[in-house]
Amino acid sequence: MLDIPSSVRVDVEALLAAQNHMGVCDAIEQYAPVERPETMTTPHLPKVAGIDSTVPPPAHTAAPASPSPAPPSSPEAPGAPGALIQDRLAGWVSDLTTLHELTERLARTAVMDDALHEVLRAGAALVGARRGLVVLEPADGLGPDTTVGLGLARADLGHIETVPRGATSYGRILDRTDGTGEPEVHADLLSEAGLDPRHREVAARLGYAASFALPLATEAAGRLGAAVWLYDEPAEPVERQRHLVGLYTRYATEHLARLLELERARTKSRTIAEELLPPRLPRVAGVQLAARHRTGPRGGGDWYDALPLPEGALGLAVGSVTGSGASAVAAMGRLRASLRAYAVMEGEDPVAVLSDLELLLRLTEPARSATALFAYCEPALRKIVLAGAGHSPPLVIGERRTEFVETSLSAPLGMLACWEAPSVEFSPEPGETVLLYTDGLLHRTGDPMDRAFARLHAAAAGVPRTIRDDPGAIADHVLHTVLPDGLDAADSDEDVVLLAARFE
Repeated sequence: MLDIPSSVRVDVEALLAAQNHMGVCDAIEQYAPVERPETMTTPHLPKVAGIDSTVPPPAHTAAPASPSPAPPSSPEAPGAPGALIQDRLAGWVSDLTTLHELTERLARTAVMDDALHEVLRAGAALVGARRGLVVLEPADGLGPDTTVGLGLARADLGHIETVPRGATSYGRILDRTDGTGEPEVHADLLSEAGLDPRHREVAARLGYAASFALPLATEAAGRLGAAVWLYDEPAEPVERQRHLVGLYTRYATEHLARLLELERARTKSRTIAEELLPPRLPRVAGVQLAARHRTGPRGGGDWYDALPLPEGALGLAVGSVTGSGASAVAAMGRLRASLRAYAVMEGEDPVAVLSDLELLLRLTEPARSATALFAYCEPALRKIVLAGAGHSPPLVIGERRTEFVETSLSAPLGMLACWEAPSVEFSPEPGETVLLYTDGLLHRTGDPMDRAFARLHAAAAGVPRTIRDDPGAIADHVLHTVLPDGLDAADSDEDVVLLAARFE
């Protein structure tokens, strides 16, 4: 009988499990050591950064060449129990480190598209593939349905989608009743006798010879989609690689389910906010209109309106309700609808319109405040009368001037017991554009308000002559100049509204 020192004594069944390449988590859970070693004999492993080398990076999965065996008398010989256990423990630690780093990287993603790309990259490293695709198709049918590729251009994905759905790995997974089950493995696609001719043609065109597909599904999250990794040569992942990628995809599915729920909530909020805004701008003789609206991920209370009034007049309004989320969107809808009613009844007096709006807000929503600006325009006379309640002044953009309209300083609606401020009147010249906007445009810059106003003025003054006759192009130029580096489209807690009116 072997005399095994207590420092390396383990349960025999654990050793057998290690020899059979049992997954690290299963083996550790089922076969714990009978007692804690007196001293740690395993050498201290170096800190692993990035993807651990135990996961093979090349596109094939051929086993590496075996190292030269040590002399039988050596304590590190393959037959020595201590060396075998040490190697297995080192492999388990390496696997756990790799999974920990990959799941941490995935957990840092906050957008569905970023998460799908991360799942593809991590899965490719775990199974030793170079390319792949994820098909997101939730089983509840509520969407969103999308396909994301790794190492595949949009045209390549289009070629793959021409293959009949039932002939693809992801199609068979998604068409299952529960969307779960065993992975789809095709170790040598081009030599398969029953392979669909179109699939064979696409595989040859794109240069892949094998595939490994897994469902993105758990009992709690249901079926979300399927992931497929493609090999350049005939190959398939070994049992250990399958076990690791299975653990990873189970975690990834739960993370994707949370992002999916958040994405759907954001989409609903955006849809409701857009439906509460004008579906189209009116056509009024003597003036051209354009509007731009950017909303935050939670939905905000910024709004705009343009409505034709009696005798060829036009009412223009922008405003912002405090708060965010569904309650702010609902309050915005109520406030905009009320302003439209007051504008029809007494639009020629903007102060009276805002006074009525302030009274309504104070009586119906005493815990909320709002800013608003209403302008009564007579395009035939090129005359504008406006009043503002805590709102930023409009900006006049023309050939000879770019300046802010001087308005009286006033408090927002709902802040005082009785709101009232004098109106101002001005006349834009032919070809000039009046730009109305909300404070979100200034807040998104991240600058102090004086610098944000200076940036807005510089952007308006720099509008090219070639686009000055197009209010939509003017609004786009101002938006992209004031908010560079894609900040005009990025998620932010601040809503942005621009309403441009060019007078002929």
